[in-house]
Amino acid sequence: MTGSQLTPRARYREQTRAEIKEIALRQLAEGGTAAVALTRIAKEVGLSGPALYRYFDSRDALLTDLIRDAYADLAAAVGEAAGALPPGTAPRARLQALAAACRDWAAAQPHRYLLIEGTPVPGYSAPPDTLESARAVLGPFLPAFAQGAPTAAVRPVVEQMTAWAAGDETVARWARAHVPAGAEGTALAGGVLAWTHLHGAIGLEAAGQFTGMGHDGGTLLTAQFDVLADTFGLD
Repeated sequence: MTGSQLTPRARYREQTRAEIKEIALRQLAEGGTAAVALTRIAKEVGLSGPALYRYFDSRDALLTDLIRDAYADLAAAVGEAAGALPPGTAPRARLQALAAACRDWAAAQPHRYLLIEGTPVPGYSAPPDTLESARAVLGPFLPAFAQGAPTAAVRPVVEQMTAWAAGDETVARWARAHVPAGAEGTALAGGVLAWTHLHGAIGLEAAGQFTGMGHDGGTLLTAQFDVLADTFGLD
C-alpha cells in the first residue's frame, strides 16, 4: 500500500517508526552504536519504554532496519552512478566512478557507513537478507572485470572464486545477473578485491584514521583502483 492508501493508524505507525529511526541515527552520529539507547529514544519520542517495543521489539531490530536502509541508500547511489555512465565507458573508468560514488556517500554520512562496514556491533547478528543488500552494492562493479585478463598476482583469487561459483548456485546466479556465463570467477574475484579496497580506504577515512596525514582519501582510493585495474588488465 502507498502512503495515501494507509489507514490513519498505519500512517501514524510509519511516522513514529521513521521518527524513532531518525533519533537513532542522530545518536549513532554522536557516539556510534554504543550510543543508540531505546530508553533515551522513547523519552524523546514521548513514549513509555514498553510502548516503544510495539514499533521495534529490540535494539537489534532497530539496528537491522538502519542497516537495511543504509545498504539500500548506498546501493542506490552506486546504481545511480552506474546508470549515469555513457555507453561504452571503459572498465577502468567505470570502477573509478563507482568507487567515487561509494566514497561520496560515506563521506556525507560516515556514521551510516561505519554501521554497515565498520566494527561489528557486540552481540549483534545481522539477518541473512542483509547479505543480499551488500551484494546489491557490489553488483555494478562486476561488469568492469568480466573481460579482464588477470595477472599472476590475482589468479589464485580467480581460481577460488571460480570454484565458489561452481559450488554455490546462489552466488553463480548473482554473478550471472551482471556478467556473461563463464566470466563469474574473474568478475567475483574483481568484486571481492574491489570490496576490500573500498572498505580499507573508505572505512579508515570514515573512522578518522587519516586525520593529520598528508594525503586526500579520494587520491588514495583512485590510486588503489588504478592498481586493481592494472592487475586485471583493464583499459
